[in-house]
Amino acid sequence: MRKKTNSTPVVAERITPAYPPRQVEKSPPCQASCPNCGDIRGWIGLVAQRAKLGLSREESYAQAWRTITDVNPFPSTLGRICPHPCESQCNRRDLDEPLAINALERFLGDFAIEAGFPLEPEPPQAIEGHWIGVIGAGPSGLSFAYQMARRGYRVTVYDARDQAGGMLRFGVPDYRLPQAVLDAEIQRILELGVELHMGVRVGRELSLEELQQRHDYLYLGIGAQRGLALNIPGAEGPGVMTGTDYLEKVNRGEAVEIGQRVVVIGGGNTAIDAARCARRGGAEVTLLYRRTRAEMPAHSEEIDDALAEQVELLELAAPRSIERDPQGRIEAIVAHKMELGEADKTGRRRPLPIEDSDFRLTADTIIMAVSQAPALEGLETLVEAHGKLQAGESGEVCDHVLAGGDALGLGIAGNAIVQGRRAAEALHAQLSGAPDRPTATGKTLPSDRIRLASKTASQATHKPTLEATDRVRLGMAEVSGNISEKQFLAEVERCFSCGSCFGCEQCFMYCTSGCFTRLEEPRPGMYFALNLDECKECGKCIEVCPCGFLEVAKDVETEV
Repeated sequence: MRKKTNSTPVVAERITPAYPPRQVEKSPPCQASCPNCGDIRGWIGLVAQRAKLGLSREESYAQAWRTITDVNPFPSTLGRICPHPCESQCNRRDLDEPLAINALERFLGDFAIEAGFPLEPEPPQAIEGHWIGVIGAGPSGLSFAYQMARRGYRVTVYDARDQAGGMLRFGVPDYRLPQAVLDAEIQRILELGVELHMGVRVGRELSLEELQQRHDYLYLGIGAQRGLALNIPGAEGPGVMTGTDYLEKVNRGEAVEIGQRVVVIGGGNTAIDAARCARRGGAEVTLLYRRTRAEMPAHSEEIDDALAEQVELLELAAPRSIERDPQGRIEAIVAHKMELGEADKTGRRRPLPIEDSDFRLTADTIIMAVSQAPALEGLETLVEAHGKLQAGESGEVCDHVLAGGDALGLGIAGNAIVQGRRAAEALHAQLSGAPDRPTATGKTLPSDRIRLASKTASQATHKPTLEATDRVRLGMAEVSGNISEKQFLAEVERCFSCGSCFGCEQCFMYCTSGCFTRLEEPRPGMYFALNLDECKECGKCIEVCPCGFLEVAKDVETEV
């Protein structure tokens, strides 16, 4: 390693072949692992590089927020509930901690709500006369509606419930996502001219055929709002409910009598949310899961929070029956112990019952959160023989009908949003002849192509979080807060800008031949013009480039 001085950066020792350089933007790993495929590096760079770009703080925030909302109209929402897979692949993890991308997104989302930023339409692109219908006002349907409306199409959204938001409103508790935040982000979409018709159930108030006749195209953004129950003795009767039904009642502010002892069955996010809500309702809660925690599909952070709130996790256990007293009230649930066998088609080891291992748990309420399914009543003509919707790569189900979100398979909200966006972009390209958005290609830039030592090690910024006892005591009060502006500005500086120039000037300072010239109008990712006429091919600029933007120019295939 070179020793750090006032003028010499710390760079990893590497022998660079004597070839001229070239400037090549590469894909950062954060973006490759984000379901929504947003320009994470780009919007962070707008803030981190604001002085070099001649932007004020407020201007950089606005431009960064507009970069996010180009693909995702719910930054405040996802900044609270997304499991942030982008962070798990951040190259910064090989130096200290991954960049706190989720906290940064939430800060910008909340800043935009407070500042009253509107979603802006694109220049008129729509083909006159097309009226688009959307079934489902959840994240996927609203994402599709937003992308079509901003391009100038007339869009009408139909939903069976009395409020828009789908599972974001009725499946995510207020302590994770306050409804005022969701309301603000939905309202901006409606202000683009999206028409909203609530209380419309397909097959009752309107048939699918009527909607197909009314609209030129339909998008099905139906969430998995129907909870599935276990068929075990004693399950029929009072005191047993599905996780989705329980969460909807809680989110509506209804009083739900659950008693003092609650058993929640399942290991997904709905099970965890139901268990944490029951704790806030004053109950002792046991979470019954047939595998081990390592196999639980729920987000790891949410499981940690539930355990901290004194939800008891009983692993390798499955229910067999529910016992009731003569009046039909629940007395207990009978379960048996399990062991893990060979892996099944999901890759997880199959749980197998252990003989003569029954045990009994007293309970007042049983919440079954084992799985969910979309309510497809009224759409039978579109459903395949196996009872599911099938869609092509761009969301097409059949002629003039597209679909996305949980209607096609359970997933996180980010997946539902991106499926709505991609379907809208594909439909717009079909109708207008406009080019579709290009998809990311090529390998992502690994950390060994980044000069990790070019930045000082530092811990990531973490959202402030209430103590577990306070979380339970305060009920539906939001668990995590926003980071401060000072923390936000410090965190964006931690980004390596993997694969894109951020104007560090190392190449300019080390080049003795004058190959690099400052651009009069720089833009994110491009600050210098490269002229190889005077290049001595020493390779020093490539060696000192901290972000992997410069590489050897030679006519052979490279690793990146």
